Amino acid sequence: MGSGRRRPCVVGLTGGLASGKSSVARELARLGAAVLDADAVVHELYEPGAPGARAVRELFGEGVLDGRGGVDRGALAARIEREPKLLPRLNAAIHPLVRGRVRRWIDGLAARPEPPEVAVVEATLMIESGSYREYDVLAVVWCRPAQQLERALARGMPEERARTLLAGQMPLDEKRRLAHVVIDNSGSPEELPTRAEEAWAGIRGRCRAI
Repeated sequence: MGSGRRRPCVVGLTGGLASGKSSVARELARLGAAVLDADAVVHELYEPGAPGARAVRELFGEGVLDGRGGVDRGALAARIEREPKLLPRLNAAIHPLVRGRVRRWIDGLAARPEPPEVAVVEATLMIESGSYREYDVLAVVWCRPAQQLERALARGMPEERARTLLAGQMPLDEKRRLAHVVIDNSGSPEELPTRAEEAWAGIRGRCRAI
């Protein structure tokens, strides 16, 4: 990245269920990246009166809303599990809203007197949705499938739900083949800072070559 560049280099950070991408995102923030959690954006969009809540109400009715008029994510997830064919309709309604928020966040960073060198957007379904093509660099957090299941269960997720979610996601071995940078999170938590620092060096090198 040249010294005259105003727009941050934008990195898409993805992984899968319990792969550790949020932990990696925190490490990258520690190293100097600006970080946006796309799942947090969805939470905002699902608040009462927000565009996402209105879209969900139009698609699914009042049964997936809470008492305040926001989206009850548990009820919505249960509905999707019962009727998986509804998921593409939900994604078609919500993903454009998320992308709009992401673009405004990046524009805001670029407008700062001293924009950050690197901006990271963390999202689980980035590759599945096709939005990964919009980023300058794609970074994938990888671990073994058995570790994903083990970590999800350790968090208290029911095994049936964990297996269902894993079955609905692209395998990490496939995601890593599309990545510019792969962060191996198959080791211990103590190893992650070193892995993240290695990834940070790779990301910055890739960004500066753009």
